[in-house]
Amino acid sequence: MRKPLMPKATASWLIENTSLSFKQISNFVGLHILEIQAIADGEVSSGILSRNPLENGELTNEEIQKCEKDEKRDLQIKHSEIPMPQTKTKGAKYTPLSKRADKPNGIYWLIKHYPNLPDSKICKIIGTTKKTVQSIRDRTYWNIQNIRAQNPQELGLCSREELQKIIEKFNKDETIKQ
Repeated sequence: MRKPLMPKATASWLIENTSLSFKQISNFVGLHILEIQAIADGEVSSGILSRNPLENGELTNEEIQKCEKDEKRDLQIKHSEIPMPQTKTKGAKYTPLSKRADKPNGIYWLIKHYPNLPDSKICKIIGTTKKTVQSIRDRTYWNIQNIRAQNPQELGLCSREELQKIIEKFNKDETIKQ
């Protein structure tokens, strides 16, 4: 459900200018009821300017009046023709600096235990490039003498579920091909 653009400022205006209950305001703006109470007491957001939801097209006067008469009724945000912004998909997985040096060890473990696992699957689970995977597979990696096979899940490069999912999927694909 759509929520007001500036919830604390809108809540502040509703507290000051209406007789709505804290619960109604809380449900409308998407803040906890205790936070609404703190705004009313002046403990939170004392420097925030109030934002009128009537002027901004988020509520109608009739809706506020209906909800003031019936405390069990929740405020309904006014339908807008403006499209909602699209949420972005998850980007590349971030690996902390301390774990980046462990990636080749995880790649080597996967290559050693699952030699037929495609490079693309290894790249996906570890978060590396195909060039790195290929150089470790060919033993042309610049630091190959210091690489030792370590489970990527134990290194914290992936979760156990991710690892099992890719291995099971690959094993299932292999049995179908045979």
